[in-house]
Amino acid sequence: MLAAIASTTLGDDVFLEDPTTNALQSWIADLTGKAAALLVMSGTMGNQVAIRAHLTAPPHAVLCDHRAHILRAEAGGVASLCGAQVEGVFPANGAHLTLEDVQQHAVLGDDIHGCPTRLVELENTLGGNVMPLAEMRRIGAWCRENGIITHLDGARLWEAVAAGHGTLREYCECVDSVQLCFSKGLGAPMGSIIVGTDEFVKRSRWIRKSIGGGIRMAGVVSAAARTAVEEQFFGGRLQKTHVLARRLADKWVSLGGKLNVPTETNMVWLDVKASGVSAQDITRLAAERNIKTFATRIVVHYQISELAMQGMEEVMEIVMKDKKAALNGAGAA
Repeated sequence: MLAAIASTTLGDDVFLEDPTTNALQSWIADLTGKAAALLVMSGTMGNQVAIRAHLTAPPHAVLCDHRAHILRAEAGGVASLCGAQVEGVFPANGAHLTLEDVQQHAVLGDDIHGCPTRLVELENTLGGNVMPLAEMRRIGAWCRENGIITHLDGARLWEAVAAGHGTLREYCECVDSVQLCFSKGLGAPMGSIIVGTDEFVKRSRWIRKSIGGGIRMAGVVSAAARTAVEEQFFGGRLQKTHVLARRLADKWVSLGGKLNVPTETNMVWLDVKASGVSAQDITRLAAERNIKTFATRIVVHYQISELAMQGMEEVMEIVMKDKKAALNGAGAA
């Protein structure tokens, strides 16, 4: 990846003059089955540019999962940049949005008291869990029938594909636009890309410029991004992280621990409350072994060493052993 960065072209992407960036955009558009693509500096920028490009003038509302990145982790961008109301929906099945969820909460018709749903935003994967391709197809078809735009936050869509749930093209054909991240999972230093129609990308380029997203020597980003896709996605490294994640999940369960959700890709979510252990203890013990965890979320990436895996398994053994000792002590008292 460093070699690709060092040897890249240095054309001006603001004027569409960088061959590496142009080639990356054409390549990703082809992989996803979309007409065009646009490099952006982050997944947040990609989602916000895409939503702003789709929405024209208020009133308009965006419907999404209540845990969606655009709602929980993008600094209120949909409201401030798009002037849109966001409705976060709790999936009835507790796992992912279904067509029935969308139908129940979408605002259609001409009642002037409501804010009309103009865009449905999906996220796949969300928290490491896969939204089934069949469900995305149902939602996409219904939205098209009702004149509702669809956008997919596919920052981790690579993981869903690597897990064997569908191809990039199959997922992307369900929606009008997609954001794909080059850093999450794939390990590029930075960058995401959005794909859609020619007109969508043309408008997105304008909006990207308006929020400071136009950069000059974009080749240094594009070269690393392409290498990340080629080596991690097509090289089979993501599948290996899924195997390691399941290994940690199985270890935790074998010790008597509980999981918040099934481990479907590269994330393990420990249910510390149900397991009767402390998230702080897990974080502290992991840090002592030079392992960084995000509270009760463990994310496995393709550079994780066997030493780190063994260290995390040791952390699990210690906290569960301490729990049993505490319970035995309480029983003796």
